[in-house]
Amino acid sequence: MIAIQKMKEDFENTPMEQWQALYEKYQGDERKGVKSLLERYQQKEKELAQECMRLEEMQVFERKYQEFSYICGIDEAGRGPLAGPVVAGACILPKDVRILYLNDSKKVSKKKRELLYDEITEKALAWGVGIVSEQRIDEINILEATREAMRKAVESLSITPDLLLIDAVHIPEMQMKQVGIVKGDQRSISIAAASILAKVTRDRMMVEYDKAFPEYGFAKHKGYGTAYHRARLKEFGPCPIHRITYLKKK
Repeated sequence: MIAIQKMKEDFENTPMEQWQALYEKYQGDERKGVKSLLERYQQKEKELAQECMRLEEMQVFERKYQEFSYICGIDEAGRGPLAGPVVAGACILPKDVRILYLNDSKKVSKKKRELLYDEITEKALAWGVGIVSEQRIDEINILEATREAMRKAVESLSITPDLLLIDAVHIPEMQMKQVGIVKGDQRSISIAAASILAKVTRDRMMVEYDKAFPEYGFAKHKGYGTAYHRARLKEFGPCPIHRITYLKKK
C-alpha cells in the first residue's frame, strides 16, 4: 500500500496538467486520508482555473489594443499619505505573459506583493519607477506631482512604449497614445503590474525613512494619517519628509 506522503510527493513533483493520471491511479484507495488528499488537489485545480479566468478578463484592454507593439501600464502609490514621496510604476509586459495572482496592489498581501514584484521585474520587457519628493508635492500639488512621477517612470523605461494604459490620469507632454481606465489596477494586468512596482518601491522607502525618524512609525503606517501617526505628529511636530500642505489641511 502506497504511503499518503508518497502520493503527496507525486502530486507536488508532477505538472498539474498531468494530475488526472494520478487521480485515476489513486481513486480506488478507500483511505480517508487519500480521499482528502485527492479532494485537496482537485480544489487546487479548480482555484487555478478560476485564477486563469480572472487574469484572462484582466487582459481585455491589452487585447483591444493588441496592434500596439509596446503597451505600458502606469499607476501610482502614495497620493494620500501625510509624509513621504509619491511613486509611479511603469511596466511593459510580454503579450503572452502569465503572472498568477497579479492584481491591484491594495488587494494583495505584503508578502504576496514582494513575490509579485520579483516576478514582474523578471518577466517584464521593461519596467521603471518615478519618484517625486514631498517637497515637490508641496510645491506643485499632488496631482501635478503624480503626473511628474508618471512621466519619470515612463522616461526610465529601456523600451519606448507606443501606448499608455493609465489608472484614470492623463499625463501631459507625453507624445504616445494614452487610455485612461477607471479602476484600471483591477481591470488591466499592465496597470496592476505597475501598481505593484509603485507600492513595493514606496513601502521600502518608508521602511528606510523609519530608521531615520523612528518616532513616527513610518515602517508600520507608511506615512498615512493613522491615529498613531497623528499622535506622534502632535507630540513631535513634522519631520523633513512630512507634506506641509497636507498638514495644513488636516
